Amino acid sequence: MIKITNFIGDPMSGPTISIGKLARKSGLSRSTLLYYDSIGLLKPSVRSESRYRLYSVEDQKHLEQICMYRQMGIPLREIKTLLKASGGHAAGILENQLDQLSEQIRILRERQYAIVRLLKSRDLMKKAGVIDKQAWIEILKSSGMSKEDMQRWHEEFEKMSPQAHHDFLSALGLEEMEIREIRQSSRKIVKTV
Repeated sequence: MIKITNFIGDPMSGPTISIGKLARKSGLSRSTLLYYDSIGLLKPSVRSESRYRLYSVEDQKHLEQICMYRQMGIPLREIKTLLKASGGHAAGILENQLDQLSEQIRILRERQYAIVRLLKSRDLMKKAGVIDKQAWIEILKSSGMSKEDMQRWHEEFEKMSPQAHHDFLSALGLEEMEIREIRQSSRKIVKTV
């Protein structure tokens, strides 16, 4: 789980802090902060008489946002755009990142299923947190669902969120051909009277 940390600290410590102190508070290296400065991602608000970088409370808040986006796996060039972006553009970048993460999860899940299938072990499936088609059917049956209820469940899932339905079926370890068949049967047009 991503932990968003607040490292601004005591506002009584002064309006600005040095790069070393900011590095310690944020858990980043001094060289990382220098790099952020060099690419224009985090510029210090002021310089001391000795030309040392000094970071304001606003700069520290800015760095917190950068750290939060980095924890989400967003590349620095996109973070730079995000920090300057309006709501709609920012949402687009975040949605793109979400799509990329979903695709990575799908690929990892496929690899996980492939390994479990090769090893042919139900215990390993449980250990990996994998539910296959048969286990899912058993869960639905034990909750009292008939085949017709399961069909209606698929129909509603397909109607409400086709992509999520596809992803769910894929997560059960189904082959693409079987997924297409289930989704096709779930798209039956219900006749209205």
